[in-house]
Amino acid sequence: MSAMPPITPPPADSAPHILVVGNEKGGTGKSTIAFHIAVALMDAGLPVATLDLDGRQGSLTRYIENRCGFEELRNAGLPIPLGHRSLAPSGDAMADARAVDHALAELTSAEGGGARVVVVDTPGSDSALSRRGHAWADTLITPLNDSLVDLDVLALVDVQSDRIVRPSHYAAMVWEAKQARAQADGGEIQWIVLRNRLSNLNAHNKREMARLLGQLGPRLGFTLIAGLSERVIFRELFLAGLTLLDLRRAGVGQSLTMSHITARNELRALLKAINLGRRVRHEGAPPMPRPPGAAPAARPALGGGAG
Repeated sequence: MSAMPPITPPPADSAPHILVVGNEKGGTGKSTIAFHIAVALMDAGLPVATLDLDGRQGSLTRYIENRCGFEELRNAGLPIPLGHRSLAPSGDAMADARAVDHALAELTSAEGGGARVVVVDTPGSDSALSRRGHAWADTLITPLNDSLVDLDVLALVDVQSDRIVRPSHYAAMVWEAKQARAQADGGEIQWIVLRNRLSNLNAHNKREMARLLGQLGPRLGFTLIAGLSERVIFRELFLAGLTLLDLRRAGVGQSLTMSHITARNELRALLKAINLGRRVRHEGAPPMPRPPGAAPAARPALGGGAG
């Protein structure tokens, strides 16, 4: 198989920040995390675009379509991404890699809206699209279900001795992405593992997860943070294209329950731990708040792609 083309990042003083939410296992809440982060960054005044590399399932794409539909119906003043693209595998790894490059270039170009941050959602499987997305990452967030069963996403663990035997295929892929990035521009990928869908059940397993992940972090080079609890509210929000951050908006018209408030506090703690807004601003991304009384943002171009 022919080698992938090298990534060619733009000059550092003009480079957008690429945030990738990645994991080779489905059902970990990647799309929910990706869209909540995108909305948080838009709320902070940053110009944000989104890229769905899981075009066949299309959870992030549907999230945005649902949001645009809600905004058109309610005129609630929801922030909308400047642009959005969705890619599905074509069967040609080289073509898929180039499709990712093209989509990122388009979303961050002046003609495409000039996004300073692109939030990328990836499939729960190994693919050329996912690998290319990871290679572009400035920040990689890997949501992990808070279960010992899902630990094999990061490493093979001997269940008898609880000993870490070796890193997983996904961890090796992230290492390769880090090497590709370093060779391309001397940059580095900040890798954050997020313990997601937390529950109050099975305290022993939770302690074991914390212990093993604490050992893996320094070895694999990631920072460990807490994510969000499993709540029905996230499924309800998806159908309307809303996030926890939208519930405070007057035009949304949804009253807050204690569950909503608790979940929103978890999200705020997560965003504080990631600290992305400060890092993106430090890199020079200009704030772009909506002027008072301005019309809501137009529907982004929901472009397709390979496949």
